[in-house]
Amino acid sequence: MESIGDAYVINTVQSRSHRATTVLVTLCVTVTLSRGVLYYSFPVLALPITADTGWPLVATTAAFSLAQIVAAVAGIPVGRWLDRYGPRTVMTLGAAVAAPALVAVAFAPGLWSFAAAWLVAGSTMAALSYSPAFVALTRWYGPDRIRALTTLTLVAGLASTIFAPLAAALDGWLGWREAYLVLAAVMLVVAVPLHALALRLPWPPDSADRSEDAARECGGVRSVVCSRAFLVLTGALTLGAFGAYAVPTNLVPLLVERGLDTNVAAWVLGAGGIGQLLGRLAYGPLHRRTGVRACSVTVLATCAFTVMLFAAVPGPVAALFAVSVLAGTGRGLFILLQATAVSDRWGTAHYGTLSGVLHTPATVAIALGPGAGTLLAEFLGSYPELFALLAATAATGTALASGSCPPRRSHPRESACPGSPEGA
Repeated sequence: MESIGDAYVINTVQSRSHRATTVLVTLCVTVTLSRGVLYYSFPVLALPITADTGWPLVATTAAFSLAQIVAAVAGIPVGRWLDRYGPRTVMTLGAAVAAPALVAVAFAPGLWSFAAAWLVAGSTMAALSYSPAFVALTRWYGPDRIRALTTLTLVAGLASTIFAPLAAALDGWLGWREAYLVLAAVMLVVAVPLHALALRLPWPPDSADRSEDAARECGGVRSVVCSRAFLVLTGALTLGAFGAYAVPTNLVPLLVERGLDTNVAAWVLGAGGIGQLLGRLAYGPLHRRTGVRACSVTVLATCAFTVMLFAAVPGPVAALFAVSVLAGTGRGLFILLQATAVSDRWGTAHYGTLSGVLHTPATVAIALGPGAGTLLAEFLGSYPELFALLAATAATGTALASGSCPPRRSHPRESACPGSPEGA
């Protein structure tokens, strides 16, 4: 009887492991697709859109930025939903709405309808971006979450490498409207059924692991959100996000201003995906070998330095490819810093809610990147000066990161915040 019982337990564990692996594979596919379709295609298609329609570039990028702001605001209720019910319903619905929203973008007859379609698309981004996938993997994988999060971001880091050149190719072959129709069809056919069929694991309760004890000792969601460490961390990530993530949406105009062809500029932008892979690979060892504070400062400093390189290096093309890879490395590190910032400091209890609040200002900053970048470039006189300003912004976030850890407490996970992240 004991052997039968042991076999049952082994089979149950293996079955759960297999289903968790299926979830991870599914999220790798759908997050890569969603980011490629909803985010990385636009920087390539923005110039063809303005050339075809006559709409101002500032106005089209502002519409895209507003969509990102909608996604940021929607991230808070989405995070609460995820904490309570899990990702299946919200991610399936998000993909189901994103497809017709992109069709509306493609058929938009005027700028106002174009902007309205992007606002609808923005409402789906909160359900399709990294954040809901991070919540799902953090809860389902528990102590093994770093490995799962790294795997997800390694794969999804290819979104720009795949979809920036693909968007350029579709535009050259069909036109920008038809390109969005193709991308919408792929979203509908791939993401909707995968979310509905694969994200069916039972949703663990908030107390799935011991990290809830840390959150209790911190005093719950409200006291964490109001704490100095949380506010400083929010500021650091917001400034770092604006500095690092304004790069993809403003890189093509920078390179075109320096004389590169749009297709070549798209390939340079796509090279950042390779760097993101390198950043993801480097984050695990960095996270293990440094403290939470040192890890945060290192990541943000890397972002600031690599953005500055774009301002300082005008060419040749090979050098720009190299800088793009380095900048992608900084963004690759940054996305995993975002994924682990809450759990490293306050545990995984209420992870979705706390992450939703923490990431909202950063997502707004990312959303402002396209429109603000265009306006600032016009105000400053050139895109190189814009990139110098972005680097200074990220450097300010680096300084704030040094004060982003909660005070030492008796709980071993909290006391480890300034030291080893193993206890964080």
